[in-house]
Amino acid sequence: MRNKKIKQTAVAAIVATSLFSASNISFASTSFQQVVDNARKDIKQASYSYSTPAQAGKLATSQELYPILNKAKANYQKARNEINKSNVKNKSALLKSLDELYAERVTKGLIPYIDAYNYADKYLTPIMKEIEAAEAGNDWEKIEKGYHKLSAQLKTRTAILYRFTGRDARHLLLTQYKDPANEVRNELMVPVTVYMKVKQAQALLTADKTEEANKVIETIQPLLDRLPSDKDLPAVKQLLEMVHALADHVDADFTLSVMHVNDTHGHVEKGPKRVTAVKEYRTLHPDALLVDAGDVLTGTLYFNEFKGQADVEMMNLMNYDVMTFGNHEFDLGSSPEGHKALKEFIEKSNFPFVSSNVDFSQDDLFNGLFNVKVSSDPKNGQIYSGIVKEINGQKVGIFGLTTAETEGISSPEKVKFTDYIKAAQTMVDEFEKQGINKVMAVTHIGYDDNPAVDNDLMLAAAVTGIDVIVGGHSHTQLDKPVIVNKDSKGVEKDPTVIVQAYQYSEFLGTLEVDFDKDGKVIAHEGALIPIKDQKDDEEALKLIEKYSTIVKEVESKEIGVTTDKDLENPRLSGDDSQSSVRKNETILGNIITDGMLAKAKKYDAKVIMALQNGGGIRSDIKAGPITVGDVITVLPFGNTLATMEISGADLKAAFEISFKSYPKENGGFLHVAGGKVEFDSSKPAGERVVSIKYFGADGKLVDVKDTETYVIATNAFTAKGGDSYDVFEKIYKAGKVTDLGLSDWENLREQFESLDKIPTEIEGRIVDVKK
Repeated sequence: MRNKKIKQTAVAAIVATSLFSASNISFASTSFQQVVDNARKDIKQASYSYSTPAQAGKLATSQELYPILNKAKANYQKARNEINKSNVKNKSALLKSLDELYAERVTKGLIPYIDAYNYADKYLTPIMKEIEAAEAGNDWEKIEKGYHKLSAQLKTRTAILYRFTGRDARHLLLTQYKDPANEVRNELMVPVTVYMKVKQAQALLTADKTEEANKVIETIQPLLDRLPSDKDLPAVKQLLEMVHALADHVDADFTLSVMHVNDTHGHVEKGPKRVTAVKEYRTLHPDALLVDAGDVLTGTLYFNEFKGQADVEMMNLMNYDVMTFGNHEFDLGSSPEGHKALKEFIEKSNFPFVSSNVDFSQDDLFNGLFNVKVSSDPKNGQIYSGIVKEINGQKVGIFGLTTAETEGISSPEKVKFTDYIKAAQTMVDEFEKQGINKVMAVTHIGYDDNPAVDNDLMLAAAVTGIDVIVGGHSHTQLDKPVIVNKDSKGVEKDPTVIVQAYQYSEFLGTLEVDFDKDGKVIAHEGALIPIKDQKDDEEALKLIEKYSTIVKEVESKEIGVTTDKDLENPRLSGDDSQSSVRKNETILGNIITDGMLAKAKKYDAKVIMALQNGGGIRSDIKAGPITVGDVITVLPFGNTLATMEISGADLKAAFEISFKSYPKENGGFLHVAGGKVEFDSSKPAGERVVSIKYFGADGKLVDVKDTETYVIATNAFTAKGGDSYDVFEKIYKAGKVTDLGLSDWENLREQFESLDKIPTEIEGRIVDVKK
């Protein structure tokens, strides 16, 4: 019996010793061993209590962790007491092992994690909520206070978030608390600075220190362009109102209100909604000017059928004040009738035109219409170098500019174009001679278009004295005005406000500009009003009816071409093995790009290849006679044809983007004319292009070389970097893209009409060598 008991005791001792094998420490009794074992288990659990949830993407709360911490602390202390009371020989080693574990898992783990969580939850979160509530209430005083509190916390205390062990938990704390706090702080930095300056200026005005207040207000102006949009931060709208109210209080100034559109391109069908937007804005700003920055003509059946007469009738209904010419106004110059349609458009208009760098004198059609002078009493249906509009007793000088690219991308014929910088400076000087210190340029040269030719940014920097530029040509959507306050040499200058309202009558641009008594811009506010959100004006609907009825009839007209088989536009339906316009060559894609290539070569014989994004091809064409409506439905976006200078290496990079998603769809997949592209879908994305070849003058395929420069054609959307073609975007920003302004659907119609027979098979232009 005694031997059996001895054996049991020995087994228990062995088991107890195994529980602590990691520390190589033996114990005198089972109860002593149990206390220490429990302590070590609870200490380890302390670190698991926050690290394990973090691995699953969840943050353990301090309320959940306090009981675990308290238990670990109590059992740790109990174990230390037991060890100290014991007679074990290795007491020091045992205490050291326990202390090290506690330090690692609790002192450096759970405790600082709880501190970090409490800091994030009890300091950062309340401040963020305080700011959110202040923003909702447009309370800039509270927004400022919240911003400073948040900045102080982020600057001095966020180190606490890094003091505990546990990568996953730290990552969650940073992404859920610190990163959003940083984002809010960064977003508010400029608005709060503006608000503080507004308060400073208000205090100076209260103290009758007007001159000092003016100086502060001048420092506000450059910051306005850096404000977030009121979509991102609605309270900005009230902040801008405070700025404008401040400017009004400081100066017996003048506010110029402008409505503007550009590049409407024959979209008369949107006229009734635009009329509503114009009327509503005029209700609030009865003295606002309505300005058009050109390219009213070409682009839809309304132009094809009525040559601008439908457009001008709608413009007259809106009571336009002035317009400049776009390059497309000259598209019919090479026709047998020359610029007869443009002349009739001008003559029918109930507003004047401004054009200071366009010389009409050699074309007899414009005799009696063109006036090389500045007029303070401009007549409707006449062209002037510049005009003077008097608004509320203040005179505003207005002149126009048209891109010199017109000679290469349109058909001006005898109409010539002079240097836009010289013409602009001449106009500013002439206005100044007349004592006019508020000047607006209405331009069709592009916001950031080809710097080798002309653009608004270069104009603003090069010519002193232009206060406002209402632009067009580049189809740029400037959601808020852009300020240029440095000249070409980088020296500070009086600000110039630039606006542009995208294209196709999708927006009505609005702008209010405040001037001081010296004619200097001291404040501005601009926005784009979406036309699609407006109701149709009844009078405009009646006006357009006589035109729209005919357009609908034309849409159903056959173009004289028949296809024997469906020209498919396939899409995937969950099966990557199937063909798709967004991953494979198609007959329709080939016809489209063939038309693009043929048209582009008429303008630049060096063009070797044409590319069309598959996402821009929106419909198939059924077998049978092809109608105008069929063609428009295939390419409904009204894209224009553009040419681009590109290196072979960049062209290869573009095709890597085209093939990146294969075998899945990619809206940026490029259809090709003028060459052949091979790729290997078994390779990783970014390494798939095998070869790019184009047809040389002898009709044989020639390899594209990385170091050579080529000219290709594509649509303007893709050329500007659409579908994430950053390689194209860089080329566009470098000024190596020329928008020919030719409608894609019209190019397609011409291509159909040029074919003796519609193809029935693809040609192997895009080949996956893996297959």
